[in-house]
Amino acid sequence: MLQEVMEYIHNYFVPIKAVERTYAIESGMITPSFDAEDGDRFLICGSRRNDGVYTWHADGIKNDDDKKAAGLRDETFAGTIRVCSVPPALLALSEEIITWVATYSDMLNSPIGSETFNGYSYTLKSGRIGAGGASAKPMTWRDQFAGSLERWRKPCL
Repeated sequence: MLQEVMEYIHNYFVPIKAVERTYAIESGMITPSFDAEDGDRFLICGSRRNDGVYTWHADGIKNDDDKKAAGLRDETFAGTIRVCSVPPALLALSEEIITWVATYSDMLNSPIGSETFNGYSYTLKSGRIGAGGASAKPMTWRDQFAGSLERWRKPCL
């Protein structure tokens, strides 16, 4: 979810300047090293298989398969790897978003807006945002948390 949030706000909290290098990923290990510390999030760009945000584990034992970063696929690529300086408040908000999505996903994905059983009636959702009708959009985590995320949003270039 953190990567989705970062994409939404157009902000990965990385230094603007990046030096492209050739990196090798093998069994979750990345060479050459890139100064990540335990628990750091990092952004891979320019990879064919691994573009995205990952979490670094200094000892490698925090992942099921004894890797430094779970989910990486083996490859060699020319690109950048930059450590993300994600504010703790955004990490907490990302966890809150995960909880909100888990709590409301069934309701938000249902086409039913309301039901009544004694007289049997139901209403199909026409949307939660806007004046209603076919043009209204369903509520998403983006709609729910847009105001809270605004302070970190960068303009889309």
